[in-house]
Amino acid sequence: MKIIGLTGGIGSGKSTVLNMFQELGMEIYVADIEAKKLMNTDKELIQLITKLFGEQAYLDNKLNRNYISQIVFNNKEKLNALNAFVHPKVRLHFNEFLKNCKSDFIVYEAAVLFESGSSNFCDFIITVIADLEDKIQRVISRDKVSEEEVLNRMKNQFNDEFKIRNASFVIRNKDLVNTKEQVSTIYNLIVKSCN
Repeated sequence: MKIIGLTGGIGSGKSTVLNMFQELGMEIYVADIEAKKLMNTDKELIQLITKLFGEQAYLDNKLNRNYISQIVFNNKEKLNALNAFVHPKVRLHFNEFLKNCKSDFIVYEAAVLFESGSSNFCDFIITVIADLEDKIQRVISRDKVSEEEVLNRMKNQFNDEFKIRNASFVIRNKDLVNTKEQVSTIYNLIVKSCN
């Protein structure tokens, strides 16, 4: 079983690339989605988050994401504290996922693959990059936020240069046809290298 880490800055198009790998038959694990689920269901995590951010952290027993986002994207210490609670829980959840996984290849998608230390258990790492303007526009239309908010979020992630330097493969996500070709090439290279 090989684990392929998939990362890239906010708005780079990781989800699009992930779906393409899934269409080729690879199993997928989306760390950000699983983290959100755990923050809403794991009792210990809920207690820790409530202690860190106060009672407003949850509304109607659901994580108050807007409230927490506004704090963490402007306060590095709170962001680091939140990550210190969440990342180990996601790691445990992923280990359980692996036990039940029948596929030879798992794509582990995480925006903060390097920042969380998850890159350490990956056999290959793919970094998705895109032009800054494209990234900003994607996030604005997806999350209905201002350009300033997008740039603030970007500040809390490692830059593309770091991710490119530490990747096995890089996908430039400009147009879908070309991106699909890059995914297909990388898929074939990974499968071939494991046979």
